[in-house]
Amino acid sequence: MVTSMVNLDGFTQKSTEELKQAVLRLVTGRDSNSLAQKNQFYKTELAVLFAELQQRNPVPVASDQASLVQGVWLSLWSTIPFQDIFPGRIRDQSYQIFHPDGYYANMARYAPGSRLPLLKNLSSWLVAYDFMLIQRYEVKNQQWLIQNVGVEQALRIRAKPFTVDIADAWFTKAIASPKLTRLKHLDRTTTKKVEKILQATPQLEHLYCDRDFRIVKTQRESKQRASYTIAIRKF
Repeated sequence: MVTSMVNLDGFTQKSTEELKQAVLRLVTGRDSNSLAQKNQFYKTELAVLFAELQQRNPVPVASDQASLVQGVWLSLWSTIPFQDIFPGRIRDQSYQIFHPDGYYANMARYAPGSRLPLLKNLSSWLVAYDFMLIQRYEVKNQQWLIQNVGVEQALRIRAKPFTVDIADAWFTKAIASPKLTRLKHLDRTTTKKVEKILQATPQLEHLYCDRDFRIVKTQRESKQRASYTIAIRKF
């Protein structure tokens, strides 16, 4: 059992690569758990590993991390509530893309069936809902500064996968004229939740960051409970 390794007195003697692999094994198949379950799992299983990996962070300086994170990342496990604000997220078509111009995007494909108003009269298996949150990033005084810029939405044929190439092309086109577009296709409650998120000034910290593996601590607001994300490089 991987969990038993966390309880071993000598787990701090494990190599960094062994600890990273332990984290990955622990979260395999658990990202679809409820938020409450994932928060509890962080407390009981992951916190001690995160703390040890933070002590070993090979790139602890934020200004050095900015160039390292360029590219496409997959979120394997996260306690960020926003990720599943819409129903039916397809996890292997969910990306975080960093561009060197100071913009990055969190985007995902959702297959919500008839649970979005516009789709009630359409065949649910034909249509997918793609959503993108565009943000600006910079590092000042060795702190990550994040600003929400805009959102983009699209209804697309579900049979055609939301690939990295499609996602990146969409992102590149969107940042040519980023804007806070009017939210469509959503019920009133969800729209209000998204609008509240857009008004926030998120905080971001890399507990661990190397070229292929990141543990990220985020907070939408200073009073909000911290969220944690484990991400691996896609490209």
